[in-house]
Amino acid sequence: MSVAFRRESDEEHKEPRFELPIPPGPNLVTKRGYAFIEARTEELQATIASASSDEHRSELQRDLRYWRARLATAQIALLASGDAVAFGTRVTIEQGGDVRALTIVGYDEADPEGGLIAFSSPIAQAIMGAEPDDTIELVGSDNPIREISVERA
Repeated sequence: MSVAFRRESDEEHKEPRFELPIPPGPNLVTKRGYAFIEARTEELQATIASASSDEHRSELQRDLRYWRARLATAQIALLASGDAVAFGTRVTIEQGGDVRALTIVGYDEADPEGGLIAFSSPIAQAIMGAEPDDTIELVGSDNPIREISVERA
């Protein structure tokens, strides 16, 4: 039979589903971040049992594999001492007249709109080690960053 008349299955037309990418490097988390990962894992485990379709269940299982891997590799970072910006600190900065507070956290708990930035983000990398009243030049920006205060989160 000619392949022109062969019925292809619907599966052949679907986009392949890949595993969720695991960020490179260590999986540093705060205590709050570890609790978030635990809660997300438990939530997904409970949701899988009530999934409405095999496709939905498959997606939830993929997400669960990601969160289980993140839970297994999580390293609760020790809080740094001193006045320098470090993982887990809340820092208030001024840049171009705008003042904002940022907390440096792990990948999975990052929420830039909420002021939580991943330790690997360019701004976090730029301000790590800075102390109050330090001025940091940020690559690609005309406005330097001035540290106003640093607190243990």
